[in-house]
Amino acid sequence: MRQQKYNDAVMQDFEAAPPQKIEFSSVLAAAVHDMKNSLCLLIQSIEQLSDSIDAANIAASKHVADVHYEASRLNTSLVQILSLYRAQLETLPITVDEHFVADVIEDVLNAVKLSVNQRNFSVTIDCDPDLAWYMDGELIYLLVNDAVINALRYGNHAIHVSARVADNNLIIQVEDDGHGYPDTMLAQSTRALSSTAVSQGRTGLGLYFARLIANAHNRHGLRGEITLQNGGKLGGSVFMVKIP
Repeated sequence: MRQQKYNDAVMQDFEAAPPQKIEFSSVLAAAVHDMKNSLCLLIQSIEQLSDSIDAANIAASKHVADVHYEASRLNTSLVQILSLYRAQLETLPITVDEHFVADVIEDVLNAVKLSVNQRNFSVTIDCDPDLAWYMDGELIYLLVNDAVINALRYGNHAIHVSARVADNNLIIQVEDDGHGYPDTMLAQSTRALSSTAVSQGRTGLGLYFARLIANAHNRHGLRGEITLQNGGKLGGSVFMVKIP
C-alpha cells in the first residue's frame, strides 16, 4: 500500500510538471558509460571464474572463454561509442606522453589471453622492448585491442603483432591468417573520415574509431593514419596504424 501511494504521487508530479526537452545523446552517453562500468566488472568476474574451473572440464572452459570474448567485444564497442560522442563535442581526451610500445602490446595480449588460449591461437610479437613513442597510450591500446579482437574473430590460428619506426613514424601492425578484408572495406579505408559512412552502414564502427584515434595524433603538421591490406606474413588481414 505504501509503495502504491508513492507510485501514485510520483505519477501525479510527473503529469503536473511541464514538458522539458531532453538531450537524448547526453542521456544515451551516460547510460553507455554506466553499462561500460558494469561490463568491466562482469569481465573481471568471468576471468576469476575461468581461474577456478578445472582444466579437465574443457566444455566449461570453452563456454567461459566464449562469454569473455563477446563481453570484451561489447566493452570495446561501448568505449568506441563514448569516444565518438566526445569527439562530436570536440572533447575527445588526447593525453600524449612517452610510452614503451612493447608494454602497450603486452597489455593488449594479456587482456585477450583467455580467448587466445581457448581458441588455440599462436601469437608472435616483433617489437624492440626499448622502443618508446609519444602517443596517447590508452587510445592506442584501445585501437590495437580492437584489431587483435578482430584477428581472433576472423583469423584461423595465428596472429602477428609488430611495431617499428620508419620515416619518423611509429608503425604498429596486426596480422592474421584469415581470408583477409573484403574489397568494400579496403575501399572504404582510403576515403575521407566521415560519420556518414557509419550511419549508412558502409563500414564498421571500429574502422571509423580507429581512424579517429589515428587522426587525433598529429605532429609537425602530419596526422596519424591507418591502412588496411591483405597478405603480409600470414596471408590474411593486415591492420596498420602510423603515428608521426
